[in-house]
Amino acid sequence: MLFPRSLLLSVAALTGCSAAQAVPTGTPLPGNYTGPLRPQVHYSPPTGFMNDPNGMFYHNGVFHLYYQYNPTGLGPGNQHWGHATSKDGYTWENQAIALFPPNQRVFVYSGSAVVDVNNTSGFFPDQDNGVVVVFTFANYNEDGSTGPQTQAIAYSHDEGYTFQYYDGNPVINSTSSQFRDPKVIRYGDHWAMVVAYSQEFVVAIYTSPDLKEWTWASNFTNHGLLGAQYECPNIVKMPVRDRNGAVVDEKYVLTISLQPGAPLGGSVTEYFIGDFNGTHFTTVDAATRLTDFAKDNYAAQFFYGVEGNPINMGWASNWQYTGLVPTGNNEGWRSAMTLPRVNYLTKSAPRIGWTMVDEIYDPKSIMSVSPLKAVTDMGNGNVTVDYSDVESHALYIEANVTGLDVTKTSGLTTLNLTFTSAASGESLRSGFYFGGDSTFFVDRGQLRGFDNVYFTDKFSIADVYYDNPKAASWSIKAVIDRSMYEVFVGGGRHAGTVLLYPTQPLTVVDVAARDMPAGAQVSVAVWALNSTWAGQADGQGTVLGNATTATSTTPSGKAAGLKRNMLFKSTFSA
Repeated sequence: MLFPRSLLLSVAALTGCSAAQAVPTGTPLPGNYTGPLRPQVHYSPPTGFMNDPNGMFYHNGVFHLYYQYNPTGLGPGNQHWGHATSKDGYTWENQAIALFPPNQRVFVYSGSAVVDVNNTSGFFPDQDNGVVVVFTFANYNEDGSTGPQTQAIAYSHDEGYTFQYYDGNPVINSTSSQFRDPKVIRYGDHWAMVVAYSQEFVVAIYTSPDLKEWTWASNFTNHGLLGAQYECPNIVKMPVRDRNGAVVDEKYVLTISLQPGAPLGGSVTEYFIGDFNGTHFTTVDAATRLTDFAKDNYAAQFFYGVEGNPINMGWASNWQYTGLVPTGNNEGWRSAMTLPRVNYLTKSAPRIGWTMVDEIYDPKSIMSVSPLKAVTDMGNGNVTVDYSDVESHALYIEANVTGLDVTKTSGLTTLNLTFTSAASGESLRSGFYFGGDSTFFVDRGQLRGFDNVYFTDKFSIADVYYDNPKAASWSIKAVIDRSMYEVFVGGGRHAGTVLLYPTQPLTVVDVAARDMPAGAQVSVAVWALNSTWAGQADGQGTVLGNATTATSTTPSGKAAGLKRNMLFKSTFSA
């Protein structure tokens, strides 16, 4: 993580911002979650500015999310590690800040976390649930210039709620000011780290027996889109599934985030599929693939400790405009995380080939018991839902098209999802065009709450279908959450993350099918989503979070990975 020049604080602010400046210790910060733009089923910080997810892990039934956090301002700087926990991946509880800068001229940049079940580090002689976080110390010189970035560790005896810095830091020294964002995994009998030499376009791989002594092993250099720098590399083992969902192999995925210089501008994350032997990563082909077809998903990280299909979450923003969006001045916070997403690899027919599927994690825990509306075959018609009475103003939508012969479609054969504000007439449009290249689009250009030259308003992705064209099926799963829209199309083979800022709340959704040929069936279901913050708030809407104490979960042997992350199967079927 490196801040764009346009968002850097002044030298005086950077070097004079004390670790304890206006930041309480030992208590979560309060935040008001009632603002009209505040997401209700996504994680956002109580107050201040958030960016990259850090140190995400799953252990003893709890997801832990740490994140880059400036608790004293609405832009980047004064970097701490914020902390939140969840049992279902959606209902997050604000915890106390986990890592503070050790002094005035050192910030705590991005990194990762592991559960050291075998006490390889020696920090945990009497337990098998010790947590070690590995991160970047970003040093600044007395004159405010950028100093060296080094890799450091801290450890926790209470399953990740409080940490102690290792007195032997740094564990990897350097003289480079662009060396950051370590991600650590367990491979066989050792630990493996990927870390970026950002402006040399190098992802270095290091190994360690104990998380304290690290040895360089190899470099992954100048692959894919370069932008201006590499950031936040991640590596994860991922199952390969056939079209029926059966696991037929496994590969590794290496993700690299880059900014500035993304194809649509600003920041983006790319991924590479390949093999990893504990020291070297080799790709299966020369292709560069992007994790998102829109513009607001960056620096995603995979939860450590998840078995089966990995789960990731990303930072839902873009460095081109993140410090300007209206949630800051209007509501006192900036940035949110994406929804949790389940991943696996597959071969997408007929032309796409290797794909990392990015499917929404099971949202049943926050869905209304019954859909607001469900239609099994709407034909060339409309399904309209007024959701102004839904307290959260958040919806989950599924739409499926089956039996569509694309040789009989026209340029007008469409399935559109349009969200409208009854008060202002603003709209967010999205949908399929089934003729030609079979595209899906999102258009946020009809919303008037934020105007910025870099706030691109239209996005699309082609070749969405993945079955035989004469027996094709299309699907969309979508979540709209006040100021965020996430869509998963083609069974998650494509995902789009879009920020949106209407002047008045969007309250009506219309799903419309047009010019569908005979034999095609269109099914639609719309559910209300329950606010994950309302139940935690006081009468003024303030969420204080939990007291910072050790988890009450009793350790029970080796860390058990998440076993319930099976692909979410639709609760609505035609």
